[in-house]
Amino acid sequence: MKRGQWWAAVLSGLMAVAVGASVGPEEVVKNTTDLVFQRIKTDETSLKEDTSKLYQLVNELIIPHFDFQRASQLVLGKNWRGASDDQRQRFAEAFKELMVRTYANALLQYVDNKITYKAVQADQDGKIITVRTEVEQPGAEPVAVNYRMHEVNGEWKVYDVIVGGISLLVTYRDSFASEINQSGIDSLIAHLQSHNQELAAKNTPHPAAQ
Repeated sequence: MKRGQWWAAVLSGLMAVAVGASVGPEEVVKNTTDLVFQRIKTDETSLKEDTSKLYQLVNELIIPHFDFQRASQLVLGKNWRGASDDQRQRFAEAFKELMVRTYANALLQYVDNKITYKAVQADQDGKIITVRTEVEQPGAEPVAVNYRMHEVNGEWKVYDVIVGGISLLVTYRDSFASEINQSGIDSLIAHLQSHNQELAAKNTPHPAAQ
């Protein structure tokens, strides 16, 4: 499964239903899957015609429940410590937008895929929880999609996803570290911002079609 396909499954599981009481990590993933797929099925035609609506859906239902600050820190690794506050903020914003724009469209392809939930795993002190799932693929073996989560201000949030045994943060960290070593962190941020602008222009509906 390619990286873009990985995040199709990833994005299906990152939004928690807003409830008054605290929601456990497995419930976050289950509630997310149900609500996101329900919204996609209801608005599938509209979302295909105008990807800006799909981005809006992702930002509304998913992004508030993903800890991009922690993800950004982990994906930059040692380079996070050497970055200024301004560089950290700009990177986190660009990285978040990259995730939304690159993989939102993939959600449309996996709305009918069955997800099976496995036993939840916790570290020794219970601060890190891994919600384990398997996502069926037509004509292929199911792929394991595991969500690493921690608690932030009383809410369980995803900060890393392991797909087929491979951490997505580790995958990005290797490529980002290489670019930082060659050209510096500002160059990486500029590259991500430019790529995001290209994706935005590519997926903006033509005025005649609106």
